[in-house]
Amino acid sequence: MDKNINTDSEEISLKELVLKVNSAIAYLKSKWVLIMVCGVIGGLLGLAYSFYRKPLYIATSTFVLEDSKGGGLGQYAGLASLAGIDIGGGAGGIFQGDNIIELYRSRVMLEKTLLSPVVIEGKKQLLIDRYIDFYKLRDKWKEKDHITSINFYGDPDKFNRKQDSIISDLVGLFRTKILGVDKIDKKLNILKVDVATNDELFSKEFNNKLVETVNNFYTETKTKKSSQNVMILQKQADSVKRVLNSSIGGVASAIDAAPNANPSLVTLRVPSQRKQVDVQANSAIYGEIVKNLEVSKISLRQETPLIQVIDKPVLPLFVDRLGKVKGFVVGAFLGCFLIILILSVRKIFKAILN
Repeated sequence: MDKNINTDSEEISLKELVLKVNSAIAYLKSKWVLIMVCGVIGGLLGLAYSFYRKPLYIATSTFVLEDSKGGGLGQYAGLASLAGIDIGGGAGGIFQGDNIIELYRSRVMLEKTLLSPVVIEGKKQLLIDRYIDFYKLRDKWKEKDHITSINFYGDPDKFNRKQDSIISDLVGLFRTKILGVDKIDKKLNILKVDVATNDELFSKEFNNKLVETVNNFYTETKTKKSSQNVMILQKQADSVKRVLNSSIGGVASAIDAAPNANPSLVTLRVPSQRKQVDVQANSAIYGEIVKNLEVSKISLRQETPLIQVIDKPVLPLFVDRLGKVKGFVVGAFLGCFLIILILSVRKIFKAILN
């Protein structure tokens, strides 16, 4: 008996659901004129937006990044450490994995790129000035913030509050809407950098300058310690070489001072022998420093990352624009969808209240 009641309840519920769906479809069919009108209005709005929306010019660069892991150099690490030299010898450091992507998005790199001078259409100007002029931001600042004149030349560390505020706003805008940095494939070390603005020439120049700025900073930072070691050892080698040359000259002078010394007078040979001892000591020191210098140079070459640009942005750039047909179709679909949603919600509320 209970099974029959449950079966009847399920059949009634399913029947009610089908009836409600049919009722909703019938209701929407009765409003087809309104739906059609809203679809046409949405299509016209989409078409108007396609005229209003400016095309985006996307500049794309791709490059391969390969960091040395130190493998072949590891066998020299122990020997070099005996000489007091740290030649690295393994992976590690501040830029591992995806950290270089965040470096591209950092304020320091974006600010440095924006403040870089470039030549566009035969005119030398800062990238930030090109962006400000193209989007007529000075007029907006004049009306809203009463900023009549402002420039971004000089030392960024000495910028005033307004200059820093403008740069901060632009950096935030580039991070969220203009700049895109990602790996083409998670398994590959090929990175892609996209810059999308309405100014084709700005997109191209900013992309090139950003890639150059970040990659140079990356390389300099990765090799900074080894470069300092090479510089220090090179200065020591040059200093000892000067002393060695002076000692060799001193030996020659001492011999010239007594060219035919009496063999029985040993004291006459003392100055030249002293100079010869200096020459031998400085020669040994110079030899060790030169060996250490060569090991440090090997370390520097080993730690220098390979950054090879594969593709650079070339004019004409890829254009992302909203076509008229696409704008009308998308607008019409959104118009129909919204009016159907509104009508459905309205009918549900009426059914609940009744």
